[in-house]
Amino acid sequence: MSFVSYSLALLLVSAAAIFATGLAQNSPQDFLKPHNAARTSVGVSPLSWDNNLAAYAQNYADQRRGDCKLIHSGGPYGENLFWGSGKTWTASDAVELWVAEKQYYDYRSNTCMSGKVCGHYTQVVWADSVSVGCATVTCNDGATFIICSYNPPGNVQGEWPYGH
Repeated sequence: MSFVSYSLALLLVSAAAIFATGLAQNSPQDFLKPHNAARTSVGVSPLSWDNNLAAYAQNYADQRRGDCKLIHSGGPYGENLFWGSGKTWTASDAVELWVAEKQYYDYRSNTCMSGKVCGHYTQVVWADSVSVGCATVTCNDGATFIICSYNPPGNVQGEWPYGH
């Protein structure tokens, strides 16, 4: 094998490994693991992956590719959205940021701290939500857009996310 052929083969193998790593960091399991860890910590049953929800999420993510705006789909499912730039954002990055909102949630009053957001967290741990499907796209500007769709939807006004 010539040096050029060897170099080209090495380049292709390296590119394939990088691509596969990117896919592996956004697999169903990469979304489910942090979701279910958060749910387990509050005594809620694990979510299961739903390919129909994932297809719905992918369709919507593809629509956001051009502008990467955090605009909800308005569909029939619960929904968490994520946007990030400046690095390669993964499934677990997004879910961990949603779960980090737990610090702003007061279970006793079932409210978020004043001036804080906690609805992403409450959707993650919503006991009546039993399935999830998620998608990731790289937007035209290079940023990352991630969406998870939940069925049935959570964050029902006046209801606690779990155990009340």
